Amino acid sequence: MIAFAALLERLTFTPSRNAKLAILRDYFVSAPDPDRGFALAAMAGALSFKAAKPAMIRELTMRRVDPVLFEWSYDYVGDLAETVALIWPPGELRPNRPPPGVGEVVEALHTTPKAALPDLLADWLDASDASVRYALLKLMTGSLRVGASARLAKTALAEIAGIEPDDIEEVWHGLEPPYTALFAWIEGREARPDLQDAPVFRPPMLAHPLEEVDLASLDPADWRAEWKWDGIRVQLVRTRGGARIYSRTADDIGLAFPEILDAVERLPDDVVLDGELLVMRDGEPAPFSDLQQRLNRKAPTGAMLKDMPTGVRLYDILFDSDNDVRGLPFDERRRRLEMWFERNAPQRMDLSPLIAFEDFSQLERHREDARAASIEGLMLKRGDSAYLPGRPKGPWWKWKRAPLTVDAVMMYAQRGHGKRSSYYSDYTFGLWRENADGEEELVPIGKAYFGFTDQELAFLDRWVRHHTVGRFGPVREVEKSLVLEIAFDAAQLSARHKSGVALRFPRVARIRTDKPAAEADRLAAFMRAYLGDTSAPTGP
Repeated sequence: MIAFAALLERLTFTPSRNAKLAILRDYFVSAPDPDRGFALAAMAGALSFKAAKPAMIRELTMRRVDPVLFEWSYDYVGDLAETVALIWPPGELRPNRPPPGVGEVVEALHTTPKAALPDLLADWLDASDASVRYALLKLMTGSLRVGASARLAKTALAEIAGIEPDDIEEVWHGLEPPYTALFAWIEGREARPDLQDAPVFRPPMLAHPLEEVDLASLDPADWRAEWKWDGIRVQLVRTRGGARIYSRTADDIGLAFPEILDAVERLPDDVVLDGELLVMRDGEPAPFSDLQQRLNRKAPTGAMLKDMPTGVRLYDILFDSDNDVRGLPFDERRRRLEMWFERNAPQRMDLSPLIAFEDFSQLERHREDARAASIEGLMLKRGDSAYLPGRPKGPWWKWKRAPLTVDAVMMYAQRGHGKRSSYYSDYTFGLWRENADGEEELVPIGKAYFGFTDQELAFLDRWVRHHTVGRFGPVREVEKSLVLEIAFDAAQLSARHKSGVALRFPRVARIRTDKPAAEADRLAAFMRAYLGDTSAPTGP
């Protein structure tokens, strides 16, 4: 656990990606099994412990320290693991009793009865210093937030083995913590794990944004066009070993969409499909805000399944029976996809149509009309392009519609994570509306945490610190005086938000120090312009 604690501390305070990779490589080479495997699982979010809940940790801590002091400290720090690590009273010095190892902790958390867990945890905390206590609690509760993603950890492993990270991605979902077979492979002690029949993830092919300078160099005859649907990219996998639905980031989301998983389970063996998951009504895609209500849930309610039914609009086929067709040209893969679809008539799936065009001016008109149909824009794919993992520049382009903008007032700020953990980089912003008393008030319409340069981040962080008027745990309320120009892709009505509005992909486009806050946009005007709605809710 001491080495794991040092790893987390070094990753937290190291901003450079290359330096983080070096730290991870060093840890994975030097740490023993199974500790390094469970550390990898923690970074990948693949560990969970039923009895190790935050409420248990809070209750245990308040047995050792004054409850009021704990609540004040937690409110100030904003992170449970960090608060407990710092406030836990020093235990009796026991030089012959070192902290437990990572593997020992994982094994104990899985096997210790719930009633005995608080005493075991107290014993561990007593035997540890603050950094080890922090690492121990982070391991138990998850959400490491040290600026090292699962992909970065897999890249470090790939560099040790001299292979590509995508080679690890293709076996990852057939392995279980503590990944002893994976480490044996990357260290050359055993062959690559044989997962031929496992429903594993294949890294998707991604597109680059299309700029005018790129468009000018393209020959329309070489390209195929289709809609860029406003849902989430998914990969459907059916093999003799099972069925899976993966997000583009390799998360298994089958339990969240059981109706789609059931349709995948009914498919013939050995097929891998690429498509867009959408809420579908009468064969037409619904706005993204409908799908958003089903995202990040372990399981949907019956009402959600009825009111927000989903389907998948298919783009591509990666495996057709026993054949890996990723190396074939797009035109041939499309032909195979159409033949497969006609042969199998899969439930809850349809084909994303190709858009006929003779020149790019025709496509540009389609692109401008996309907003009214709740479509993000267009995709351009070379007819001779193979399906390559990652984001190779040239074969595929995404030609999104131009963003919308609104001038909003910063209301709250919160620190970021990873390399931004020392900056206030997450900003809640709002628009003016008239309340029931006829007075103007700000209501939040969204939150943005990207779009600015490093210099602008430094300015915003400094501004937040100098203009704080209230604190709520990790959140700072600021003076309502700084205007941010917010770019976004779409707006939807939302009963879940006080303003009645939800934004799609909001980001900071410009800091408007030249504009008084009183001149920021009004909610009613915003809703008329972007939603055709004048019924903005008023305050109580």
